[in-house]
Amino acid sequence: MFDAVRNNKRIVQVFLALIMLPFAFFGVDSYMRNDGMGGDVATIGDVKITQQQFQQTLREQQERLRTQLGAQYDPKLLENAEARKAILDDLINQRLLVIEAGKKHMFAGDNALRQAIGAIEVFRADGKFSAERYEAALRSQGMSPAGFEAQLRQDLTLQQLAGAIGQSGVVSRSVADRVLAMQTEKREVLEYRLNLDSYLGKVKLADDAAKKFYDENASQFEVPEQAKAEYVVLSMDAIAAQLAVTDAEIKAWYDGHKDRYLVPEERRASHILIGTEKLGKDKAKAKADELLAEIRKNPAAFGDLAKKNSDDPGSASKGGDLGFFGRGAMVKVFEDTTMSLKEGEISGVVESDFGFHIIKLTGIHAAKEKPLAEVRGEIEAELKKAAGSRKFAEAAETFSNMVYEQSDSLKPVAEKFKLTVKSSEWLGRQANPANGALGNEKLMAALFSDDSVKNRRNTEAVEIAANTLVAARLVDYKPKTLQPFDGVKVSVETLLKNKEAQVLASKDGEARLDALKKGEDKLAWGAAKSISRMDARLLPPPAAQSVFRMETAELPSYTGVELPGSGYALYKLTKLDAGEKLDDARKQGMLKQLGNRLAQEEVQLYLAALRSRYKVEINQAALESKDK
Repeated sequence: MFDAVRNNKRIVQVFLALIMLPFAFFGVDSYMRNDGMGGDVATIGDVKITQQQFQQTLREQQERLRTQLGAQYDPKLLENAEARKAILDDLINQRLLVIEAGKKHMFAGDNALRQAIGAIEVFRADGKFSAERYEAALRSQGMSPAGFEAQLRQDLTLQQLAGAIGQSGVVSRSVADRVLAMQTEKREVLEYRLNLDSYLGKVKLADDAAKKFYDENASQFEVPEQAKAEYVVLSMDAIAAQLAVTDAEIKAWYDGHKDRYLVPEERRASHILIGTEKLGKDKAKAKADELLAEIRKNPAAFGDLAKKNSDDPGSASKGGDLGFFGRGAMVKVFEDTTMSLKEGEISGVVESDFGFHIIKLTGIHAAKEKPLAEVRGEIEAELKKAAGSRKFAEAAETFSNMVYEQSDSLKPVAEKFKLTVKSSEWLGRQANPANGALGNEKLMAALFSDDSVKNRRNTEAVEIAANTLVAARLVDYKPKTLQPFDGVKVSVETLLKNKEAQVLASKDGEARLDALKKGEDKLAWGAAKSISRMDARLLPPPAAQSVFRMETAELPSYTGVELPGSGYALYKLTKLDAGEKLDDARKQGMLKQLGNRLAQEEVQLYLAALRSRYKVEINQAALESKDK
């Protein structure tokens, strides 16, 4: 509540395998696995999502669930068609936003990246960012700083893009009331499933069906080309690290910018908040006045009264203590009052958007100047960066010329600029952000070009980020190959049988639905389920949507829905309930959720438009392949 007012900036909290984002990332490992069916699962224009990438992401999701659920984890959770489709949709959305962000020249800068990393608690020691803890934590997860930072930088960029689309959702009161009524309405339904397994025994494939599908869809069974590379990275930071700064230069900078090293005054305060949500404004004000009168009589009771009466859960348990804070951390009326008090003084009743406050000033840290010794490292880094920026442009031109003119090796340019020639593992042609410096689309296109593959020449120097150039050279290459039919025969047969079984289940389901609508109800329905739009998790999403589109004028009512990869489901609506009445607090909460949902819908509409613009195509056969 009020204690959180000071935290008015959103910082993306991301860490390793615990990344909880709407986007998925691929690991180097995804390009190294060639087992199972090949082929691309989806294409977005010229960009591909390979079978290997999809399977890797599926495994990562499984590991995440295993970590979260522990003994309750069921490996079958992600084995159904709906889950696989959802994972693929996330991958497609991520790729769409990557493409669009690139076209809009959106790029999360170094400052944003540093802030995000610095805010991650596991990377901190004694309240400060620790490079040692950072590197150790990444090593424990088998990740490199370059790979992790590339992932995080991309995510920050995509967060900016998606956030700009759905900034807010505003709903009129009349619309809100109607939506709330719909949201709370409950429908009692019975379910009858026609599972795919029941129809598999009826499927008879022709002897040549699998081979025919294999021949007609050969591209789906190709193992993509791969390459190993060596590369060098020239960055402004690398140039800056080689520069020296004198004590005199540091002292001169400090003397000329002392205003930057002034620590502003901070004040410590405690408060009692009486909120207006439950009591209403008049009663809340009256209660605050009563408490103030009691405090005036006995100022030492402030802490106990805060614990018993304050509606700020963040500070009430601490006797109202908010700790030290500076200007800009609190809402203006609270700040102005606090800054006007003397140490130990208690304010009158102060009204803010959160309710009514009684404030006690408990401490003052006067403004002070940071000594040179404390900020020396910071100044040195800044001066090096400034000098590095000036030298980088000159170095970049020389770097680009050398990798072109001495195209048979990267050693000369590495020796010139004191750089390390690094080596990669097997890489795919498609740019992968998890590959760090080698995750750039233009660089990978150059690495897999005919000139690079056939002549083994250096690529051109490619700018992969601001003030960062990379040149690479192919050292080993595997052309794409077609998996033999015998190796994928079983998978193809399973795929074709499932498709035929789905057709049979849908036809049977539609016939049963027609009979139900004619009054012929002889099905052994399952137990009744009471669902609302607020909580429809008891049904698969397509089924829930169909149930809430059912006619309600005459009950029972029936509907059916195809569940791709699972079969068909029939539903019988037997009862409607207006649902529970909501108090003001819950109503406000639902209105907020509705606004958020509208914002999400804006993002989804945007993604749908991108899908159309970039011609997204899904390879259903590759998606349904169950190779691990």
